[in-house]
Amino acid sequence: MFDTFALERIDVGPVRLRVRHGGSGPPVVLLHGHPRTHTTWYDVAPRLAQRHTVVCPDLRGYGESSKPPTTADHEPYSKRAMAADVVALMRALGHERFDVVGHDRGAYVAYRTALDHPDAVRRLVVLDAVPLLEALERCGEKFAAAWWHWWFFAQQEKPAERVICADPQTWYNAWTSNGPARLGPQNHADFLAAIGNPATVHAMVEDYRAGLGIDRAADAADRDAGRTITCPTMMLWSTRDDMEELYGDPLAVWRPWCPQIVGHGIDSGHHVAEQAPGPLAATLLEFLAD
Repeated sequence: MFDTFALERIDVGPVRLRVRHGGSGPPVVLLHGHPRTHTTWYDVAPRLAQRHTVVCPDLRGYGESSKPPTTADHEPYSKRAMAADVVALMRALGHERFDVVGHDRGAYVAYRTALDHPDAVRRLVVLDAVPLLEALERCGEKFAAAWWHWWFFAQQEKPAERVICADPQTWYNAWTSNGPARLGPQNHADFLAAIGNPATVHAMVEDYRAGLGIDRAADAADRDAGRTITCPTMMLWSTRDDMEELYGDPLAVWRPWCPQIVGHGIDSGHHVAEQAPGPLAATLLEFLAD
């Protein structure tokens, strides 16, 4: 896994990120979602590295990256803070301008990077996500039933951490739908280490607490100010997930935010980097080469 990639811990200011990077060519950073680590890209990153310098970090709080202390407003786990980490990381590696690909929670960090740092992002790809504000404002019965964990994670009266940490492998179906046959043995081992660490579990749910508060406010402020993503953008969605069921045409949801957006579905379940790495990598190579 990542045989030709370097593994480092890189100081980006407030946190240290665990990072794998390799390849040569135009730089691209790959951002994972919940509850994964950077190893989710193990079968995609080497394909991209044939033409690109590929950087795969654990987001702050996830995997083996730093877990800053919680604050009342959850700002340390905001997508704005994570986006600043991404820019600092890429600059530390010598890349002032780069492409960003994000899946699931990583997609929120990816588009926040493009909104906050437009001079740094050349191209943006978001996977299996619509803007956070759009998801919350469009929330109906289907979304609430399928994505109920958003509210379970975010509330603090009966903290989700206690429930998850009581049996994390059962909670995350670690031996069935998220087992080694599906994830790959080494990626699965990294996933188990992450969900078995109570500090990581706390940080991951802090991500969701930030999402319903400070992140939503940041999106609303951008929309009210008329700010949009100015770089070419692609949105891809897993056809065996629920994007089309929830939103019909996901591109229509994104278009007010990204005037240059294109995209399509990929035959996969939600964790597309693990379930359809070949088609995903081919699509990314074509879009990032333009």
